[in-house]
Amino acid sequence: MKKQTILFLTILGFLLSCKPTQKETPISTTQNNSIIVNSSVTHPGKKLLETKCFVCHSPKTAHDERIAPPMVAIKAHYIDENTSETTFTKEFLNFVQNPTKENAKMYGAVKRFGVMPYQKFEEKDLKKIANYLFNYEIEEPEWFKEHWKSEQGKGYINSGKKVGEVNPSKTPEELGLSYALDTKKVLGKNLMGTIQKKGTLNALAFCNEKAYPLTDSMAIHFNASIKRVSDKPRNSNNAANTEEIEIINEYKKIIDNKEEVKPIVKQTEEQVTFYYPIVTNSMCLQCHGNPKTQIQPEVLQKIAQLYPNDNAQGYDVNQVRGIWSIQFKNNTTPIQ
Repeated sequence: MKKQTILFLTILGFLLSCKPTQKETPISTTQNNSIIVNSSVTHPGKKLLETKCFVCHSPKTAHDERIAPPMVAIKAHYIDENTSETTFTKEFLNFVQNPTKENAKMYGAVKRFGVMPYQKFEEKDLKKIANYLFNYEIEEPEWFKEHWKSEQGKGYINSGKKVGEVNPSKTPEELGLSYALDTKKVLGKNLMGTIQKKGTLNALAFCNEKAYPLTDSMAIHFNASIKRVSDKPRNSNNAANTEEIEIINEYKKIIDNKEEVKPIVKQTEEQVTFYYPIVTNSMCLQCHGNPKTQIQPEVLQKIAQLYPNDNAQGYDVNQVRGIWSIQFKNNTTPIQ
């Protein structure tokens, strides 16, 4: 009997030691497809929110500089104590996949900012974003609670679980992506703000006069070389070199095959070279679409005046218009 007990305890100990720890399986899926995330791991929906949505919906944008509502406002308008995750996900996907006034629930935002430009998102990615918005406390602007109370006459609690990071120090890939996205936010905020307030013609003038200085200022801030290059440049200064054209063609294949888009990173001991695609949405087509059907005659005339050697027309939604080409020192820490 004593031998049997020892044998049982030995087997039990072996089985317990073989059980995967929470660190080994940080993300799993329940039967209803809800994503479970270890508190030490970044939720996949959070990453997608930051890369896909924060260009327009950033929680760090000042109240008077907004070009779209912050994501916490969307959460507040779409989710209350009676909303199920299934209902929210359905309504969220319904608008993002077909952004129209009729599908909108935030009428004040549409009136102020216009309808969100159509962008091609994979449904699986939208569901991850919806899961994160529904279940987790998301980052919100400092001004939001006071603004919500003044508009709605009641307070708002940004409810949900907290989610952490695996590693607070960024990898070269993460650093490069943060440089690209932060620069994109600055350019996008100014460009879309100009379109909303002054129209497409003035936006062309903004691109011609301000895009380079703004990009250069971000490069100085991050102590990096930051370029936007294309195989069909509007400005000849943005022409891609041979290696960059190869990267652009690779991203075209990835987008066409509906594969996951990831940064391409090349490293030496001293330097990191980072690439990431610039993909068109419906707003881009006002200046980069079909010249016969999508670009207004006065805009075409202005393009010809500002860019006599323009090649950046004829695009459709969800096509690679170019790439971010960024270089920085390996193990660089961004300037705070």
